[in-house]
Amino acid sequence: MARVDPDRHDDGLEDAMTAAAQTASAMIGTAAFEVKRDDLRDTRLVGGSIDVTAETAAGRAVLAVDRFALTANNITYAAFGEQMAYWSFFPASDGYGRIPVWGFADVVASGAEGLAAGERIFGYWPMATHCVVEPARISARRFVDASPHRRDLPPVYNSYERVAADPAYAREREGLQMLLRPLFALSFLAADFLDDNGVFGGTQVLVSSASSKTSLGFGHAMQRLARPGIRVVGLTSPGNRAFVEASGAYDAVATYDAIDGFDPSVPTVYIDMAGGAALLTRIHTRFGDNLVYSCRIGGTQWEDLAGRMDLPGARPKFFFAPDQMVKRHGDWGPGGFDTRFGEAWQSVLQPASGWLAIVDERGPDAVERRYRETLEGRVPPDQGLVLSLAD
Repeated sequence: MARVDPDRHDDGLEDAMTAAAQTASAMIGTAAFEVKRDDLRDTRLVGGSIDVTAETAAGRAVLAVDRFALTANNITYAAFGEQMAYWSFFPASDGYGRIPVWGFADVVASGAEGLAAGERIFGYWPMATHCVVEPARISARRFVDASPHRRDLPPVYNSYERVAADPAYAREREGLQMLLRPLFALSFLAADFLDDNGVFGGTQVLVSSASSKTSLGFGHAMQRLARPGIRVVGLTSPGNRAFVEASGAYDAVATYDAIDGFDPSVPTVYIDMAGGAALLTRIHTRFGDNLVYSCRIGGTQWEDLAGRMDLPGARPKFFFAPDQMVKRHGDWGPGGFDTRFGEAWQSVLQPASGWLAIVDERGPDAVERRYRETLEGRVPPDQGLVLSLAD
């Protein structure tokens, strides 16, 4: 159960509700949801405060995190928090961490020239009521957080979009944007990575956790690429099979118990969204040397995460989306990536609105409950959680 840390609790938590109230005082109360880095079931609610005057005097901006999405991808951030530095974005103490989430925030106060209070921003936040950033490289469309602890972290996570200058932004589509757009960016880049490498000579692509939003996006992205002779198969549980089939994201759908029936002679690529050691071992053992590429992306099976293992076939490798993004920015020139991704994103946006039901809830109790459901894999695949720590 989430708990308030008595040593850090601040009686001003209830004051962290609206931007208007916050800017009326130099000190504002905050709340953050934290999880134990080595035990994701151990959570706590931490209170604190921000000295707005001091932050703005130093050129920083204070933002109130309004709404954020919570998906299996956020569990992946936590599961791979150490290996891939996800805990470094929003540091915590005492062995706890703040899981990054995608969502919308409003500028409460700003000491950065060119960024005004009242602006609405889309980006990467902690599960908290507030976030302090150090805006730099401010343009009409975006800015980056140049806080010292983030300067060596992947730039894609440090970029913040000013929605007033985004022609594709619509308030009524915020839920879809925060739930799917970051995930589809990963899906798009993973599919592009395979295409860029000729699918490593494979003719079959197996995708685990096929009902997850990232996997569904990957399937749709592969369909758009339409590489001839490639069959994409979604692997899922029996309970989710009907949903996955109805999504139309894959050429075929199979349950995990059918893996031993696959033809082991087919050159195969494995897109590992599950991350579990047992499943990874089964796939590698079944295909052996015909597993031509093993791509680790997600960690939905976080309790059985595979470490470094000696397995038949290609050695499993982590896919790091920012690397492919940097490559494509170079390959495609100015605006090339944004154009291609924008077209692909628009192609999935309308269909997604037909199958994804957005569940919008507020308050610490809702965040804790929904976090636990997500952690244990109890959120139906056709639901998208949009949450806020503020009541």
